[in-house]
Amino acid sequence: MELPATRAGHIGRALSATAILLFLAMPILIILVTSFGADGIGTFPPKEYSTHWYEQMAAPGGNWATSIALSSLIASLTTVFSLILGATAATALARGRLPLHTAVYGLVLAPLLIPQVVIALGLFLFFEPAGMLGSPLAIALGHTVLAAPIAILIMISTLRGIDERLEDAAASMGANRMTIARRITFPLATPGLIAAAVFSFITSFDEFFIAQFMSTPGTRTLPVLVFNALQFDVDPTVTAVSAVLIALAVLALALVALVRRLGGHRDGRHALPVEPLT
Repeated sequence: MELPATRAGHIGRALSATAILLFLAMPILIILVTSFGADGIGTFPPKEYSTHWYEQMAAPGGNWATSIALSSLIASLTTVFSLILGATAATALARGRLPLHTAVYGLVLAPLLIPQVVIALGLFLFFEPAGMLGSPLAIALGHTVLAAPIAILIMISTLRGIDERLEDAAASMGANRMTIARRITFPLATPGLIAAAVFSFITSFDEFFIAQFMSTPGTRTLPVLVFNALQFDVDPTVTAVSAVLIALAVLALALVALVRRLGGHRDGRHALPVEPLT
C-alpha cells in the first residue's frame, strides 16, 4: 500500500531536487557570469562587466574565429558522413537479416567503448604516412568514427518505431523499395535524422583527442585552441567561447526536443500519400 505524501515530504523533495539542479548547473552559471567580466584574469564574480571577450572571439581573421570556422566545417562534413553511414547501417541492422547480427551490432558500437585516445592514436598512425595530418577531411573522417555509432543508435530506434504495416501497404499497391523509402520510411524517420544530425555535429564540434593528434599549427579546431589557451596561461576569451558552446548545446537539445514532439503528433493515417505511389 502506498503511503500518502505529506506536505513536509513534498517540500523536502522540492528542496532536494532544487539543490541537486543548482549543484549540477553551478559550473555553467559561473562560466556564463565570468564570460562578461572586464578583467583579464577571469575572476568570479566579476567586478566590472563587459562584452570585450565576445568581441575578441568574433574578431575577423583572429585565431578564435578561424578555429570556429574550421570546427564548423569539420562538424558539417562529419554530420554528412555520419548520416550516410547511420541511415544505411541502421536500415540493415533494424530491417535486414544479417548473419552474425549481434557481432556486427557490437562492432558498430565498439568506438563508443574504446578510449578516444586509443582511437586518436590509431587514426594518427593511419593518416600520417599519407601526409593527411591537418586535413579537414581526414579529421572529419576521424570524427565520423565516433559520431556514426551515435547516429546509428538513433536511427535504429527511429526505424523500429515506424509501423512496418505502412510499408507493406505501400508495397501491396505496387510501390517499389526506393519509392517506399522515399515516400514512407524517410519522411517518418525525419525526426530521427534531425536528431542524429544534431548529435553528430555536436560530437564532432566538441571532440578533442582526435583533433589534437591530427591537427597542425595551421589547422587547430576550437577544442584544441581552448586547450592550448589554458595550458600555460588563462585567456578569459575561453569563458566567452565556453558560453557560446553552452548556448549551442542548449539550442541543439531544444531543437531535438521540438522535432521529436512534432514528430510524435504525426498520425500514422496520414503517412500514406493520397496520390499513387508508383
